[in-house]
Amino acid sequence: MKVIFMGTPDFAVPVLQGLIEAKEHEVTAVITQPDKARGRSGKLIFTPVKQVAVENNIPVYTPKRVKDAEFVKELKTIPCDVIVVVAFGQILSKEILECPKYGCINVHASLLPRWRGAAPMQWAILAGDKKTGITTMQMDEGLDTGDMLLRQEVEITPEETGESLHDKMAVLGSGLLLETLAQAAAGTLQPVAQKEEESTYAKMLTKELGRLDFSKEAEGLERYIRGLNSWPSAYTGLRGKTLKIWKAEVTEEETGCEPGTVVSVGKDHFTVQTGKGCLRLLEVQLEGKKRMDAGSFLRGVKIEKGDILCI
Repeated sequence: MKVIFMGTPDFAVPVLQGLIEAKEHEVTAVITQPDKARGRSGKLIFTPVKQVAVENNIPVYTPKRVKDAEFVKELKTIPCDVIVVVAFGQILSKEILECPKYGCINVHASLLPRWRGAAPMQWAILAGDKKTGITTMQMDEGLDTGDMLLRQEVEITPEETGESLHDKMAVLGSGLLLETLAQAAAGTLQPVAQKEEESTYAKMLTKELGRLDFSKEAEGLERYIRGLNSWPSAYTGLRGKTLKIWKAEVTEEETGCEPGTVVSVGKDHFTVQTGKGCLRLLEVQLEGKKRMDAGSFLRGVKIEKGDILCI
């Protein structure tokens, strides 16, 4: 097939690379978000998807608004059987959705209809889901509401972080897309409508979401520490500085102390009371310092029983 690929972040890269390497497909164009200025120099940086496209000599388009009539007109001149969309970051118009022979196929990082929206992998961890997965979907005008094509489940392990799940799912998405395109060409796909009543929404991640409220139970806080790793990361405060928490484990002890109180300090950890249970902090990062295990941190920063973590 001749494929136009729309995508932007790292998650989309393995899917694009899989299409490039598949001999039965030709990527005729890549459409991604405009370059962004980074750092004090204001140097323009390619999106991860654009970088791959440039390295493979694929024409790249970076429209500010993909729905603009002038760009749609140009889009229609590009040879295309299907548009593949992976974390593109813009809404497509009905005119674009209906343009290719096989329409627009999206690779979505959840088991739809659960976790429609911008951050499905992270919210699956935050909510305590035991599994998630990849769904390929025939796109319509709604937000992740189109008919499901193929799905592949993934177990969420007790140690899973947002970063580890991201990497695992990106690779699976590549294989599932290739199978979807093969079945589309063979005419064997059997689209399944989503059940609206089973849908949940994965809202966009914000820095504020990572602020730990120790009045909540330890089990939920530990999921936030894992789910928001590596961005925006979970954090609290220590003596007026931000303290990021990268790894922790739940203990069921109850000390009677106020939430946020350091209740014990060990050689390689320190433990904080929450609204229910305690959190044993194992990997942290104080503002202005490197990320490190709690043992190394404690050798440089004095933490005592009774100290309060809050922000």
